[in-house]
Amino acid sequence: QVQLVESGGGLVQPGGSLRLSCAASGTIFRLWDMAWFRQGPGNQLELVAAIDGDSGTEYVDSVKGRFTISRNNTEKTAYLQMNDLKLEDTAVYYCNVRVSTTVQLSKADEYWGQGTQVTVSS
Repeated sequence: QVQLVESGGGLVQPGGSLRLSCAASGTIFRLWDMAWFRQGPGNQLELVAAIDGDSGTEYVDSVKGRFTISRNNTEKTAYLQMNDLKLEDTAVYYCNVRVSTTVQLSKADEYWGQGTQVTVSS
């Protein structure tokens, strides 16, 4: 079993910054892809950013240049640095990771964090 604990959400004004953290714990032999999703007022789940095991990244167009996803494999933690926040960034942000929990690295499972609220308001 793998647990993900998210933190760093909160209320900020437009143009402000937040850094989200997603810490994984449990028996993890290999941490593969890590990603951040968000669910806004429209109730649709959107992939915001993803980072693979080689630190390759991808972002949804609306956050390019403003958000940066990173990872610390020693700490088993993913981060999402969010700068120049806009009203439309308001959402619940969910961390998603794919991990191998045994020596059989060909097998992997996905886990989700509990979600953290980001509210951008003036």
